[in-house]
Amino acid sequence: MLYFITIIILLIILYMSLKPNKKEKIIPLEKGVIPTHWHQRLADNVLFYKKLTHKEQKLFCAKMVYFLEVTNIEAIHFKLEELDKLLIAASAVIPVFRFPTWHYANLYTVLIYPDYFDEDLQFSSKTEGRNIGGLVGTGRFENQMILSRKALHLGFQNKTDKGNTAIHEFIHLLDKADGVIDGIPAALLDKQFTIPYLQIIHKEMEAINNDKSDIRNYGGTSEIEFLAVAGEYFFERPKLFKRKHPELYTMLEACFVK
Repeated sequence: MLYFITIIILLIILYMSLKPNKKEKIIPLEKGVIPTHWHQRLADNVLFYKKLTHKEQKLFCAKMVYFLEVTNIEAIHFKLEELDKLLIAASAVIPVFRFPTWHYANLYTVLIYPDYFDEDLQFSSKTEGRNIGGLVGTGRFENQMILSRKALHLGFQNKTDKGNTAIHEFIHLLDKADGVIDGIPAALLDKQFTIPYLQIIHKEMEAINNDKSDIRNYGGTSEIEFLAVAGEYFFERPKLFKRKHPELYTMLEACFVK
């Protein structure tokens, strides 16, 4: 009888081990190899990717593979899923996709929190004032980025708005490539265009602060935030952006489309 029970237990264990797991698994990347299932996942979730040609999509994925190979992504208090990593990598690639070569030399780790957080990086549901969706780390968080998982996914789920938190933060990193975040993308913009760029953004910021612009209000708070907010709009709704803000569109095109 004991022998029979043992056999039954072993069969149950074998069945459970072979039973398909419906939870999403994170498949380790083989260096330089693009997983075939990425295409559909990106086409379903990333509008920027969906609009690319087949050749451009392959290049986009190759850049994502490289980003994930050199960047550590850590989930805080939740289990990281493959889609989380894909959306972070896509957010990193979108602003620099047109650059022949680019490496975020000022980023080693992306910390992803389950929800929005406050200035003390607290994200408990009991914490008041949790309204931060992402930030570029300084001090002890230097070379790190902190993102809210909820904000990350929302940025890609809503395909008609003009915002994307993760893209916003990666634009801050581009701004920081010259050593300082000041709203002047020196690493992207030729020096002779700096004054015209500043003239355009100050005019646009004045329009924001006078409620005469469709650019998000946060863009009117500083030159730093203007670049990131306008950059979100540029990548999320390019046709609308070009129609509403032709001068600014041309200037940002000079920055992001090499």
